[in-house]
Amino acid sequence: MPSVSPQFQDFILDLLAPLDPVPRRMFGGVGLFHGGVMFGLLVRDAFYLRVGDDTRERYERAGSTAFSYRRGDRMVSIGAYYSVPEGLLDQPDELRQWARDGIAAARAVKRRR
Repeated sequence: MPSVSPQFQDFILDLLAPLDPVPRRMFGGVGLFHGGVMFGLLVRDAFYLRVGDDTRERYERAGSTAFSYRRGDRMVSIGAYYSVPEGLLDQPDELRQWARDGIAAARAVKRRR
C-alpha cells in the first residue's frame, strides 16, 4: 500500500494548483517541488511544509509538529518540515501563502549552499 493515497495527493495538488507544484516519489512519500526546490512533503496522508527560522514559531504556535519517523527502535525528527496546521486545508488562499513561505524557505537554504 502506498504511503500517500492517490486521493490525498490529488487533493493537495488541486489546492496548490496555482503554484504549479511538481510531485516526485521519494522516501516512501511524495516530495513537492517548485522551481527546483522541495517545499512540501506528503507522507501517510499528512502534509508537511518547509519551514525557516522566520516561520517555525508560527507552526509551533498553531500546534504543528516536525516530520518524524521511526528508524528501528528510535524516532527521527526532521525539523525542516512541519505538519500543516489543522483547518488550513479548508482555507486554500491561506494554505497557498504558507506554501509560498515554504518555497521561500527552501530557496533560502539552496542559496546558502
